[in-house]
Amino acid sequence: MPQPTYSDEQLILAARLYFIDGLPQMQIGKLVNVSQSKISRMLAMARERGLVRVTVPEYDPRNGTLERELKSQLGVDAIVIRSTTGNKIQDLRQALGYFAAPLVSEMIRPRQVVAVAGGRTMRLLVDHMHPKQPTESVTVVQAMGSIDSSAGAYDAMELGRQIASAWNGAFLTLNTPAILPDAGMCRQLQRLDQIRGVFQRLAKADLALVGIGSLENSVFLERKVLSSRELSMLREAGAVGEVLGRFYDSNGRECETPFRDRVISLPLEKLRRIPQVVAVVAGSDRSAAVRAAIRGGLIKTLVIDGNGAGAMITSSTE
Repeated sequence: MPQPTYSDEQLILAARLYFIDGLPQMQIGKLVNVSQSKISRMLAMARERGLVRVTVPEYDPRNGTLERELKSQLGVDAIVIRSTTGNKIQDLRQALGYFAAPLVSEMIRPRQVVAVAGGRTMRLLVDHMHPKQPTESVTVVQAMGSIDSSAGAYDAMELGRQIASAWNGAFLTLNTPAILPDAGMCRQLQRLDQIRGVFQRLAKADLALVGIGSLENSVFLERKVLSSRELSMLREAGAVGEVLGRFYDSNGRECETPFRDRVISLPLEKLRRIPQVVAVVAGSDRSAAVRAAIRGGLIKTLVIDGNGAGAMITSSTE
């Protein structure tokens, strides 16, 4: 059946009544003398012919004021994404991932080695990451073992594979659990050529993408990898934050516990040597953990939502 044709005058009238006067489509149909079911098609045709042009004021998702305050007070480069979607953590993560992804994507340069950790906010960031133009010879390396036997959507293995695919790069996996039952088994695995080779590439990373957890909010807690006894041990040792499965104190030093000898991930002293370490954090409940990571030189750039940035600034001035 041939599509009905409408003059520009008819389309402009329908568009004026809808977009300017705000009339319902049923009333517009009566004024334009067509059925209500045809109004949507007329509005689409008006846009196709260029009779309706939508303009939206420029929106800057970054909060430059908070970025400068974080730099001034804490000495860290920051990407602060405005919090306009409410206070629910999932909403904050969604906005942070969407708007920060192009900025983080630009940090990946040709022939770089990129170390990748896991994380819930990190997953939403990686979902939107892609190169603006072809980038040659990027190598992505899994920076920590798998949290448990069921690889989740936000595990380092999955996120690293996703970035490598987007950049058409190579991907090196760390095919071990993140936490081993005892130190002896951990040492044995790290002696394997396959594992040792991955750690050698990690030590030469140009960029690392990591998340930051705390004793109260960590993927290791969510997945019930840590026992209550281990949590008590870490708490008594002064742990305030976690990165790459390694728990550190208020000065960013890894806590001296038997737990540290059971973790397979990039050691914190080697993380400090990476030229660019980007921490991705959503929410305001990990201010102490983030401040400690900054104090200990564990991160160079902080990607955070406005609520979280505001909480950090407030707590640093108290």
